[in-house]
Order: sequence, then C-alpha cells, then structure tokens
Amino acid sequence: MRFKWLLVILLFVFSGLNSIQAQQYVPVAQKIDPKVEAKVDKLLSKMTLEEKVGQMCQVTLDVITKGPNQFSSDEPLQLDTSLVRKALVDYKVGSILNTANNRARTPQKWNEIISQLQKVATKETRLGIPIIYGIDGIHGATYTAGATIFPQEIAMAATRNRTLVRKEAEVSAYETRACGIPWTFSPVLDLGIDPRWPRMWETFGEDPYLVAQMGYQMIKGYEGENNDIDNPVHVASCMKHFLGYSAAKSGKDRTPAWLPEIDLRERHLVSFKKAINAGAHTVMINSGIINGVPVHASYDIITKLLKQELGFNGLVVTDWADIENLHNRDKVAKTQKEAVKMAINAGIDMSMVPYNFDFCDYLTELVKEGEVPMSRIDDAVRRILRVKYELGLFKTPVTRMADYPDFASKKFENDAYEAAAEAITLLRNNNHVLPLSAHAKILVTGPNANSMRTLNGGWTYSWQGEKVEEFAGKYNTILEAIRNHAGDKNVTYVPGVEYKMDGTYNEEQNVDIDAAVKAAANVDAVVLCLGENTYTEKPGDLNDLYISDNQTALAKALSATGKPVILVLNEGRPRLISKFADQMQAILQIYLPGNFGGDALADVLYGKVNPSGKLPYTYPRYPNSLVVYNHKPSEAQKKMEGMYNYEGDVGSQFPFGAGLSYTDFTYSDLKINKSELDGKDDFTISVTVKNTGDREGKEAVQLYISDLYASITPDVKRLRGFEKVDLRPGEAKTVTFHLNTRDLAFVNHQLKYVVEEGKFVASVANLTVPFSVKNTQTFDR
Repeated sequence: MRFKWLLVILLFVFSGLNSIQAQQYVPVAQKIDPKVEAKVDKLLSKMTLEEKVGQMCQVTLDVITKGPNQFSSDEPLQLDTSLVRKALVDYKVGSILNTANNRARTPQKWNEIISQLQKVATKETRLGIPIIYGIDGIHGATYTAGATIFPQEIAMAATRNRTLVRKEAEVSAYETRACGIPWTFSPVLDLGIDPRWPRMWETFGEDPYLVAQMGYQMIKGYEGENNDIDNPVHVASCMKHFLGYSAAKSGKDRTPAWLPEIDLRERHLVSFKKAINAGAHTVMINSGIINGVPVHASYDIITKLLKQELGFNGLVVTDWADIENLHNRDKVAKTQKEAVKMAINAGIDMSMVPYNFDFCDYLTELVKEGEVPMSRIDDAVRRILRVKYELGLFKTPVTRMADYPDFASKKFENDAYEAAAEAITLLRNNNHVLPLSAHAKILVTGPNANSMRTLNGGWTYSWQGEKVEEFAGKYNTILEAIRNHAGDKNVTYVPGVEYKMDGTYNEEQNVDIDAAVKAAANVDAVVLCLGENTYTEKPGDLNDLYISDNQTALAKALSATGKPVILVLNEGRPRLISKFADQMQAILQIYLPGNFGGDALADVLYGKVNPSGKLPYTYPRYPNSLVVYNHKPSEAQKKMEGMYNYEGDVGSQFPFGAGLSYTDFTYSDLKINKSELDGKDDFTISVTVKNTGDREGKEAVQLYISDLYASITPDVKRLRGFEKVDLRPGEAKTVTFHLNTRDLAFVNHQLKYVVEEGKFVASVANLTVPFSVKNTQTFDR
C-alpha cells in the first residue's frame, strides 16, 4: 500500500514537466527598458499577422543563395536576389543563420552578404524591420576565416580563471561584430556529466557552480557588464540548451532523459538562473525529451518555468529543425501543422526552421483558426523586436569590418594562447620526468601529434571541424611546436596511428606500431599524443568509451620499450585509458585548446609555462563507473570487512579538480568567521596558500562544502568557490570566500530551496573545518 501511495506522489511531482498545454498566454510583468518597449509597441501595432509570423521564422543561409538547391550553394558564394526577396519581402522572415556550404567566410564576405540582406530588409519591406543574423561562434568567431580561435568551453573551465573566460567572450564578440553579425549561439550551459555524450566538450564541466560561474563571465564578456548590446563591440548571447539536454539516459545526442524535478532544479537549472540574472538576451531550447515530453512542446518548461518563474523576458529560439522533429522524430504531433501549434503555444518565439517557409503558412493558418492566440504571437514578436532594438539594428543594421582594427590582432592571439596554456592539466609526473630538457631527444607519435583539426574540435570553420586544416595552416601542431623548441635534429616523428581525414571522426588508418617502437630506441623520451578526431552532436555518438584499440596498442607497445612515455590527451571527453595509464610516466590533458594549443603544450613540456589547469570533470577508470564527484554517499561504497569484494566504489582515473604543478603549494589556516550560522547569514571562509617550491606557479584554490545529514540524502560535497592565485617561490596569500547561508541550500521534496539545521564541513585541499546551522531556512529560489 505504501508503494502505491509513493507512486501517486511521484507521478504528481513529475506531472508538471509532462503536460503539453495550448492555453491563452498571459504575459507577466518584467523589468524592461520603457523607452525600448514604447518603440516595440508602436511598431507592433502597425504589423499585420503575416509580418508578425515572418519575424518568428529563421532560415539558413543556403536557402537564399545561388546554388542547386536549398541545401547547398555555389562557390564563390552569392545571394540569389529572387530567393532573398521571397524570404524577406514575401514571407517577411525576421532572421537568417549559419554559413553556406558548411564553411567559414572571410569577414569581408560576411560584411558583403549581411549588408545585402539588411538593405533588402530595411529598404524593400513595408516596415523596414532589420533581420537579426545568428551564428554558432562558440570558441571565437568560429565561422570566420582568420578570426582568433580560443580553447573550447571544457578547456576554459579547466583554467579556473574567470578573467580569461570573459576575455574570450569579449574578443569573440568584437570579431563577430566585425563580420556584421550581432548574435552568437553561445554559451553552452548544460552540465558535462556524462562522457558518453558527444557534446561534453562544449560545456564547462560537471559541476553546477563551476558552469554557472563561467557562463556568467561569458555572457558579460559577450554583452558587456551592463548588457548594452547596442555597443558595436558587443553581441547578444544565447543560453544553450534549456533544459537538461546533457542528461540523456543513453548518453547519446538528442535521446530521452528521465529527470526528477528535484534533480532538474538542483543541478541543471543553476547555470541558467545565473545566466538570466546576468542579463542574457536569448535562449535556445533543449532538442531532447524529458520524461516523455519533447522540451520544444513543454509549456511547463518554456513558459511556466523559464518565462514566468525565472522572469526571462528575452527571445526563445528553437534548435535546428526541432519543431519539425515533433512530427518527424518524436511522434507527438500527427502533422507538421500540429507541431507548430504545440511549439508556439508552449512558448517558442522563433523557429530555426531552417530549410523552408512552411512554418509561416502553418502559423498564419493556426492563428486565423483560433488554435494559436494572438496574445501568444504578440508576446513572441515583442521579444524578437525588443532584442533587435536593444542591439541597435534599427539604427545600424550592419557593422563594418573597417571599424574593427584589432581583428585577429597579436593582443587577441596572446589571450587565446594564455587560455590554452592555463587550461593544460598535469595529471601525473612520476620522477619529475617533466619538464623536458631542451637537448633531450624526443619521439613524437600518435594520431593527434600533427593535426590542427584535433587541437580545435568541432564547430571550427565547419560544423564537424573537418575543414580546420584548410584555414589553420599558419598555426603550429604539437609536432611543429615541439620542433620549434628542440630543433629538428632532436625530434623524431612517427605517427604510429593516423586518423582518416575524409570527414569521418572515428576511423583510423596507416597503423604502423612497429615503426614507432623502432624509433623509440634512439630517443630519451616519448611524447605520445592520443585522443579523438573532431566531432559534435549525433556524428559523435559512440558505443565504446575506451580509447581506440589501435591507440591502446600503440601506448602499450611504447611503454614496453622502457623509455619514459609522456601521454598527451587531446580529446573532447575523457576516453578510458585504464588499460595502459599506469605505464605512463607523465599524463597531460590538453582538451581542445584551439589554434595555439600546440604552442602552449610545447611551452609546458619544456618548462617555459608551469601548468595550472584543474579537471572540470571526473575522469572515469571503467565504463560502468561514470559517477560525478558530487555524488550521493551510496554511490561510493567500498569493501567492508567480512563481505564480498564488490566493486562499488567510484572508480575514477582522476578526480574532479585534479591538476599538478611543477612547484609545490602548501595550505594552512582554514578558518570560518562564524562557527554557527543563524538565519540567512553572510559568512566567510579563508585559507592561506603558499608556494613552497622553487618556481613561480598558479594555483586554483577550490572550496567544497559537505552537508553531513539532510532530509534528502546529501551529496558528499559540493564546490562552493574557487579562486586562482599566482605565487612566486616562498610567497603566500590568503584567499577569502564570501558566502551566504543560501549557498548551502538544496531542493527538498516540496521543491523548495532549504537549508536544514545541522552540521556541515568546509574543505580546501587536505584541510577541513566544521560549522553548523542553527535554524532551518527556506528560500524562494
């Protein structure tokens, strides 16, 4: 009987995420600029239904260019005047996205194309409403030839350096605007909790606090401290992907997730709440399904949670073809027209269609038939126009390359290099094999040793990153950077294994392990560069998390030579290396460091740079041990005396937050200024860190807090602060973290944020300090 009642309660709790409603939309009062709103209301009052619906439509660039069909374009790229007019004049389309033929363009070509589009939109339409152009610029202006390319988000998280993240976004905004593009589909705020998921590298890692902090900095970098996106060096940011996208049960892209609302709110919502508070102007919706309901059809998630509860007043855009997917893939809509009805009534403002204009026809019919209320249309268009006015597009429809003299400047390149260098994470350094002597003879080997493509990853010059070599030839691969340090005579290169470079990401060729073993006989050390080729989204799905058999065989064969092997991991997610990791004398994780990753790695290998990165995820040891660091106590049960030797521990290869240095840091004097908290108290935790080694180094000081007992089983610990300090030999600094009792809260069974009375422990490195909360407190959110 108790089980039946529990089932009823659970169904009631989860039902809020599972309903698809087509009800009258009632906008809520939100803080907006009254001057902008007056302009929006005035323009909206003049618009016909067709003009409003057109604003809600977004098509890809290939649809309006000269070429054989809407999926591809002729080269050199040119707009098709008749197709442009069909889109912008006939269908009144309000937004264009993406590049053509899946390839980067020069900033001059971007200026040319977007200027032509804005001329038609502003001069040849009845109301002269400019379009808003959007692009996937996720680690720089990544669809622009010659732009400054930074490390991917997962590497930026490893820096634990908020300043570098903001710099990246500022540079990206500047160079995106130089192209005339005002809107970037970034940052990704999903949690990187599952290494099977092919978009893990697009995230800031597995911890909600870390993701929220880095996401906040990226949004402020894109939009400016005051979110003044009409400033021509700022762009509108786009939070991705609301909500729970990375929690797919299968670990594969765009597959269903089953998420209790407690988990959704306590983990997945944290970064988005922080981003909304940061003023992010737009958001993209999760392409997946939560508890059986496609998120693009969820009124409860898009309208009730995002727009009403969180107070988001910006623009809500779909992901690629996801309204069509409600019918084609997810089978919740019997027709495409019904799919449009579901999504718009759920709260979608703009449809990334992207290849036709059927959306406009269907939505116009639905409004005339009374199936979609005009209040819902007006709300959507108001949000779109609001962003366009705030971007200054009515005054300056397109910015000009000539006004951006710092495009691809040396200063920007130095910022990208610095980020790549600080991201590199030293995970092992047995017998101080690193740094290398400048005169040591080195064998460089492995499929990632001589590839710019693998340094950058997907979303670089093309969707899957397969065109990187065409655009990044002037930068240094790992091999080239090492040769620049040591000279050709001291460096031997034998790949051992190579990737196919035909667009596939996981196929290998030219396997000659014997040649690599033979070459190792004449060197002092081996730099073994393993990992992955480029991928993202569905093409990156995999069935085996272990690193490839060929790479494993190469690593084992080289370790058997007796020469010190320095393993360099160049990968978007932690591929399992437990079959050979113990035989590696040193291990470095460089993630996807961008165009300057080879230079940064060489500088670390030879000691010019002291590594300071920290893992932003738990590196698993086994395929059935994919447990994040902030797990529940029962997820890490070890063998107990007299019991079976069961394998119930976490089983990580390297823990979250791991990262060594060439110097030593000692922690002392961990203190809390209030040992007992009462009410909604502010409090501080401080610790002193000292460089006790013989070289300067940077250290990321990480604060964790554990709730020892709670009404819902607590996480073993949670990250609640981090600061990066630079210390000279012998220098010490005191780092102080400022917190509030709210920072200790969890979501309870009533979906309230609560801090319960009881005992807590704060920890930094190997130090701990206890404290307590005297009275239970409930917080709004």
